[in-house]
Amino acid sequence: MNDPDSRAPTGTPAPSAPTVAPPAPAGAPAATRTSRRASTGRARRAGWFAVTALAAATALLTSRYLTLDPEVFLEEQRAVYLANRLPLALHVGGGVLAILLGPWQFLPRLRARRPGLHRTIGRVYLVTVLVTAAGGLVLVPKALVGPIAPIGFGMLDALLLLSTAIAWRAVRRGEIARHRAWMTRSYALIFAGATLRVWLVVMDALGVPFDQAYAAASWTCWLINLVVAEYLITRAPAPATAGGRRSGDPSPALPV
Repeated sequence: MNDPDSRAPTGTPAPSAPTVAPPAPAGAPAATRTSRRASTGRARRAGWFAVTALAAATALLTSRYLTLDPEVFLEEQRAVYLANRLPLALHVGGGVLAILLGPWQFLPRLRARRPGLHRTIGRVYLVTVLVTAAGGLVLVPKALVGPIAPIGFGMLDALLLLSTAIAWRAVRRGEIARHRAWMTRSYALIFAGATLRVWLVVMDALGVPFDQAYAAASWTCWLINLVVAEYLITRAPAPATAGGRRSGDPSPALPV
């Protein structure tokens, strides 16, 4: 038998249940972060492949100079190159190897799975940078469009040596994040060999006289690269330490 007190009087609406807001979709913030990481990962992979392809094209183009055939030399510099074949061979040979090896240093999977190979590539890269800069410094005083271009290329060689030395010192001291950041700067400077040629082609297509384009390229080919490198370094997430905390040092931004 029903309790009469449990029924509402006739004509009086029964009280409604309190309204409860639907819960927020579980995992929405995590899904957003995952999507952003995936997008960033795709952008880095695309950047790595683009840099590696342009590096390979530059190496193929400049390796012709290793034949020491006067016919492949820049006409305006033919006499200088013939008189300085050894520095030219060192500069070109070292540069070809360095620009080809550099991108592989930024592969986290290679670092994690083959640390010995990563270290070997790093040591070879270090030697090629020294050889490249040594040959370049001999040729710098004889560069075209003086004094603008010689000073620009001289600064490039000096900063290349400095950044690579800092990267080497950092890894010797166990400062891995600092090492990676300075390696990013080092490779940005080596990659000037590619951006120099891109700049000259673009300026020629725009009708800019060669001397003006060459003088500007002696600076822009590495200054722009360094600006891009600094942007990528600051945008990269700090690497995790052994304790799970984040280090304050930036890591390189080219890995895929």
